[in-house]
Amino acid sequence: MRTGDQVVQDLPWKWGVQGKIFIIGGLGYMFDAWDVALNGFLTPLLGQEFGLTTGERGLVATANLVGMAVGAVAWGTVADRLGRKKAFSLTLLAFALFSVLGALSPSYWVFLVLRFLAGVGLGGCIPVDYALVSEFSPRKQRGRVLAGMDGWWPIGATLAGVASTLLLPLPGSWRWALALMVLPALLLFWVRRGIPESPIYLARSGRESEARAVIDDMVARTGGVVEPYEIKAVEVGRRLRGPAAALDQLRRIWAFNPVLTGMAWLLFVSVMTTYYAAVTWMPSILRTQGFGEYAAFATATLMNAFGILGVAAAVLLVERVGRKWVIGVAGPLAAISLTVFAMVLGAPAAAVTMLAVFGAVVLVVIPVMYAYVSELYPTELRASGFGWASSASRVVSGFIPLVFGGVLWPLLGLPLTFAALAVLVVVAVIWMAVSGPETAGRELDRVTGDEAVPTVAQPSTVA
Repeated sequence: MRTGDQVVQDLPWKWGVQGKIFIIGGLGYMFDAWDVALNGFLTPLLGQEFGLTTGERGLVATANLVGMAVGAVAWGTVADRLGRKKAFSLTLLAFALFSVLGALSPSYWVFLVLRFLAGVGLGGCIPVDYALVSEFSPRKQRGRVLAGMDGWWPIGATLAGVASTLLLPLPGSWRWALALMVLPALLLFWVRRGIPESPIYLARSGRESEARAVIDDMVARTGGVVEPYEIKAVEVGRRLRGPAAALDQLRRIWAFNPVLTGMAWLLFVSVMTTYYAAVTWMPSILRTQGFGEYAAFATATLMNAFGILGVAAAVLLVERVGRKWVIGVAGPLAAISLTVFAMVLGAPAAAVTMLAVFGAVVLVVIPVMYAYVSELYPTELRASGFGWASSASRVVSGFIPLVFGGVLWPLLGLPLTFAALAVLVVVAVIWMAVSGPETAGRELDRVTGDEAVPTVAQPSTVA
């Protein structure tokens, strides 16, 4: 007899069922992109208003990204211990609250604290959203669905650039740019309350009756085959609370498979550091090269917009050639294109062209990498496994804006700085090629071997 999670993963795809969750989850992911990209546009504006040094400007992105690192761990743990649905809604509520307060900041240092807190709220969106969407998606379409999630990223990043550019004539335009995101974020929070809990999570948490209710409803709504299935009994361990729960999840992640976890962390750190360095400093880099304020903002927006083409390519390739091939080829190409951009900055047309290439190719590798890492872990570790990998990248990337602007760029120059990041990406994809399994077409919880991975007993709650 098949299990309930196998039934869910073999259901036909319906836009009114799984598609609804994909869209609502993707909209939250769009706000994550909007907020990250907004750092690059806020940096020069805040520098002008508060008279900031280069190092102080770097702290604008650092505060936000470090907050996201904390949020990825905290909310990933909540999602694995208390459920995807609660974390799914509360992340956006926290983000909206601290964003509107940030728009009212009376000083630079108050602004940094509030950007950190907004990052804590928003940092949970990616691990929680990917865990939830992956667990509702049929395994035959899962790669395309998870890669398609990243289609919301260039949309959000482009909207951040368009809004920032259009708001430039207004006094204190950075305040309006922050406030603009709040209302749609609150509306999305309200909509998310109607999303059901993941049936796979419920089954793995020992909540059989709730799991059956969701599974039976999905079978009926998708027109799937009605069949008997079992919900395997699981052991529920002792309760852990607060930071102890997050640390316990970290221990379990590394105990599950240290080689895969190390690989996932290095992939995230190398690829996302390269991306965040470009996004955070691109308007400032272009201004330094003689671009006007509007031209610099518009060119950075163009880089983000070309990511839409990259995501479309990722959706087409992820199931056809596999996750590892897409990451292994597109990752180094993205880093190399950014290095070439730095080498041809003296020729504006060539520089803009290479920036567009980078914007497209980097958004081929990131969505496939997100899909890949979310599939490596079993259900009871999926959100926190992804969250810790994301957190590792955000911690490193969070300090890159500060180190980049104050040390690397002035001392090494742009070409050598981006070349060093390209070498790191190459090392990460070589590790993946040697030790990582191909997850395309595999059932969740069964991607690292022919048999199901052992169930990890988990605490039932966390505070």
